[in-house]
Amino acid sequence: MKRTIFDTEHETFRTQVRDFLTSEVVPHNRAWTEAGIVPRELFAKAGAAGLLDTAIPVEYGGRGLRDFRYNQILGEELAAANLAGVGLGLTLHTDICTPYLLNLATPEQAQRWLPGVASGEIITAIGMTEPEIGSDLASMTATAIRDGDHYVVNGHKTLISNGINADLLIVALKTDPQERHKGISLLVLERGMPGLEFGKNLKKVGLKAQDTAEWLFHDVKVPVANLLGQEGQGFKHLMINLPAERLSMGSYGVSAARAALEWTLDHVRERTAFGSPIGTFQNTRFKLAELATEVDVAQSFVDACVQAYDTGDLTAADAAKAKWWCTELQGRALDVAVQLHGGWGYLEEYAVSTAWVDARISRIYGGTTEIMKEVIGRDLGL
Repeated sequence: MKRTIFDTEHETFRTQVRDFLTSEVVPHNRAWTEAGIVPRELFAKAGAAGLLDTAIPVEYGGRGLRDFRYNQILGEELAAANLAGVGLGLTLHTDICTPYLLNLATPEQAQRWLPGVASGEIITAIGMTEPEIGSDLASMTATAIRDGDHYVVNGHKTLISNGINADLLIVALKTDPQERHKGISLLVLERGMPGLEFGKNLKKVGLKAQDTAEWLFHDVKVPVANLLGQEGQGFKHLMINLPAERLSMGSYGVSAARAALEWTLDHVRERTAFGSPIGTFQNTRFKLAELATEVDVAQSFVDACVQAYDTGDLTAADAAKAKWWCTELQGRALDVAVQLHGGWGYLEEYAVSTAWVDARISRIYGGTTEIMKEVIGRDLGL
């Protein structure tokens, strides 16, 4: 099905993204996967290429284009090139962290941080999860207790994407430990603050090129000027910004499913069994016909969600639908792809094998499939 949401400027940007990934990422992806981290310089190169700044205002070094289609294109090209690990780091920076700064930063904060975010010289990350809590954010125990013109931060956050490379840490903390949701605030911690400790790079099953770490806070003094948004409104701020995160994940999910379909079509046209290409077998045709249909249907919904986001009309429920449906589709598509590749699909040299492993976390982070269904069910008044 022909997509109609992109114009000439978007397709020019797509070419820029594709060229950048081909020259600056693909040749190094295996080495970065083995290292478990990308070099910090990658973000600076991406910033210089104009991949990180599309939504950031011109006065802060960006393009001033509050148009999520650019974010969507970046994710689509990362999926097509099978760069999920690198992609998570870049899209976390552009799709998830940058909106918090755009929506909540004061003019002084914006002047301090946004130029470096746009150039890639400042790498961003966000910390919500703790060792004892995941989806139940109101139960967090890390605290930020005000003491004059500073907050004193103590506690522990974990499973932080960009957790080793990050310079700017958006952290959800309890400024009032006696409260649940109303006790949460967002603070921005900065690399080098005394008492801020970066833990080890956690070893994961997939997404190996993306650094995932824990942060430990030991009496970190954070200026009150680093409060992001309003004190006690952190949970509300998170809820307002989570739809963008979930839309990003849903968009990547359907893009990864489409990539799996295309890789598999190429394989079944070339691979023979019993004297015929395996694509001529009815089971293969039916499996791929089902997958092609699901991908087109999901893409239409995601494209509509992107347009709704840009007009301010995307609901939390629709973002949840996009996230859970498309990440589940991503998993199904890659499982079909591995099966139809046969034994070859289990070899690391084939894109489907690494993409299959990388895909599993998509149904967990950013809100599990089960939490997404809770969001939708509550929207139905249930």
